[in-house]
Amino acid sequence: MQKVVIYSKETCPYCVRAKQLLESKGATYEEIRIDTHPDERDKMIERAGGKMTVPQIFIGETHVGGCDDLFALEEKGELTPLLGIETVETSGNHSRVTILGSGPAGYTAAVYTARANLSPTLITGLQKGVQLTITTEVENFPGFPEGVDGNELMQRMEAQAARFGTEIVFGQIDRVDLTSRPFQLWEGETRYTCDALIIATGASARYLGLESETRFKNRGVSACATCDGFFFRNQQVAVVGGGDTALEEALYLAGICEKVYLIHRREEFRASQAMQQRIRNHEKIELVLNAVVDEVIGEEPQGMTDLRVKDVKSGETRLLGVAGLFVAIGHTPNTDLFKGVLDSDESGYLIVAPRSSHTNVEGVFACGDVMDPVYRQAVTAVGSGCAAAIDAERWLGGQE
Repeated sequence: MQKVVIYSKETCPYCVRAKQLLESKGATYEEIRIDTHPDERDKMIERAGGKMTVPQIFIGETHVGGCDDLFALEEKGELTPLLGIETVETSGNHSRVTILGSGPAGYTAAVYTARANLSPTLITGLQKGVQLTITTEVENFPGFPEGVDGNELMQRMEAQAARFGTEIVFGQIDRVDLTSRPFQLWEGETRYTCDALIIATGASARYLGLESETRFKNRGVSACATCDGFFFRNQQVAVVGGGDTALEEALYLAGICEKVYLIHRREEFRASQAMQQRIRNHEKIELVLNAVVDEVIGEEPQGMTDLRVKDVKSGETRLLGVAGLFVAIGHTPNTDLFKGVLDSDESGYLIVAPRSSHTNVEGVFACGDVMDPVYRQAVTAVGSGCAAAIDAERWLGGQE
């Protein structure tokens, strides 16, 4: 087996995801923490060719890159041979209920179906814990008056689902057959079958789509302030977005950076009024409204050096003088697996019957952000996960 080295820091959910994937493959690794060993920071940047995001992963003599790069290798089937691990085929089990997704909706559905003695199997997806794992502090989840770290909240949900007997499988389903029952799901050559399926695959972060953004991703451009804000301590940075996530990222960065520009294409934010008030009152945060990111400025090999924004009304452009850009512009539902099979709206969100979680395929249910284009909150995802579990239980009872 190849030697694996991962550079990480404590408040880095992407580091957690990378380590979970490596552990699921049976790989051991040497972890170098750049927050507790700051002298390793510059060594990491040099070894990684100028990249200033964590994690940075090395397998043998190969620089893999970050978390997304590691998962890309897994999706292409290249990670196992690179690690030098022999492939062992396994046979998936049949379940009364299989749940796809490990966010608040998926874990809640698991708790309820497990307590109903349905012995559910939950397949996590490659991004275990999904969006909440990159949330620094959740202040509006009931039962936590002082707030709770998003990653900690997801770990508690997972432990609760496991406690009631949910079989939790770390993996990613890559194809499905929902034309007959039992339903069939595959991860590579491993097949799973189930009588009822609950889809809680959530949504993934979107990027702007600029060529310059892609070119300097991980070298100044990031989608996770808690992961990578460390690299921009006492510097000026920008955040783009108008929802709660963007404002939360700006507040977090304001605590460690010299100044934060918050860029939004409209005059008004979509975020909660409480969050907006905190932003507007913060002396380190400057609002750049009615503006869009025009281009990420940079040079090789050092990466991003500045950011150009454009006023959507006048068309004028200007440089902000920032060293980093954090993108927080929303999410896309993870529904590609079900295209042409399950009904969805024009944005890709699964459509369910009114006042239920039933999709257009009998025995298939959807919950959480994968079917919610309106609220997209952890607490509403929990509620819909409960509904999907009850709908699945009642439907199975009717079949019997």
